[in-house]
Amino acid sequence: MSRLKEKYIKEVVPAMMEKRGYKNIMQVPRLQKVVLNIGMGEAIQNSKALEAAQTDLTTIAGQHPVITRSKKSIANFKLRIGMQIGLKVTLRGERMYDFIDRLINAVLPRSHEFQGVSATSFDGRGNYALGFKEQTLFPEIEFDKVDKVRGLEIIINTSSRTDEEGKQLLELLGMPFSKD
Repeated sequence: MSRLKEKYIKEVVPAMMEKRGYKNIMQVPRLQKVVLNIGMGEAIQNSKALEAAQTDLTTIAGQHPVITRSKKSIANFKLRIGMQIGLKVTLRGERMYDFIDRLINAVLPRSHEFQGVSATSFDGRGNYALGFKEQTLFPEIEFDKVDKVRGLEIIINTSSRTDEEGKQLLELLGMPFSKD
């Protein structure tokens, strides 16, 4: 069992039950999945960029990414239906807990002048979105082998019904929210 899952079971569940007044353990919000996404408009002209990003995302997630395709044609961008424009990975179970543990304890503290993550990035249903301007913050990525710095989106999906429940869950798991 991963360190974060053990913390969830032993510390977070009892604390949430006490604070929120849940009568049943199954009412306590939990992590459902984590989705990592790289959107690549440059893949229209340069198909090699997609392969490099795929290698980076595989290294970060420990799982092979799925290539996302365009749903619409946009003439101004020379984009046609079905063209490859991004990559995504969905993590669940042990890989999800291991990834969030690495994110909280290794990646976020490495970012330049880190003050905490924004507490306003919830979607209204307890899910949290986080974006990085560069994938090189992850310790698995070797900076010398990166062909181009790319952005990365991380969506943490929880079973909570409200943003307050989701924020409390992530805080108890160790997510460092900013004070403002």
